[in-house]
Amino acid sequence: MSTTRSFIAIPLSREITKGAVHLINRLKESGDGIKWVPTDNLHLTLKFLGDIETNDIPKISSVVRGVVEEFESFDLHFGGTRALPSPDKARELSAGIDDPSGSLVKMVENLELDLAELGFKREPRDYVPRLTLGRTRGGSRKASAEVVERVQAADAFELGTMGVEQVLMIGSFLDKTGPTYHVLDTIEL
Repeated sequence: MSTTRSFIAIPLSREITKGAVHLINRLKESGDGIKWVPTDNLHLTLKFLGDIETNDIPKISSVVRGVVEEFESFDLHFGGTRALPSPDKARELSAGIDDPSGSLVKMVENLELDLAELGFKREPRDYVPRLTLGRTRGGSRKASAEVVERVQAADAFELGTMGVEQVLMIGSFLDKTGPTYHVLDTIEL
């Protein structure tokens, strides 16, 4: 039986993608130990599913569709920077997201609940809205003080606001140049 590494995400608007690329270019330096997210792979992750059986994609997609269709489109504001889980132990560098309607957090909560019924493990931590820009190379390393300093210095950087109108189920396929993403299903709000 074949499997597909997959996740659920919100695609970014052209404006937010452009702002994220500009921010990444401002933060990165050669040899900084960070694997920066390539432009084509920028997205807002809602739930990582892991390796799923290809035959289960329609069933999973149906559950995702049931959750997403309960929501009207809503706005998200992207801005500020974060070093997570904390500046002194930073392994992920992100842009912040303001969810004024609360719809994003509620959608993720509903996805967690409904997908748990299909056997997907619930996230142990509360969902923190953020746009991942880069991660440290290697699981246990933390970002250098210089990288964290650059991230903190960019905290006033604004990427903009976008309307959320669809959610994607995405398959991730690894090749020699890294992961490439393929849309498995598009669900409109």
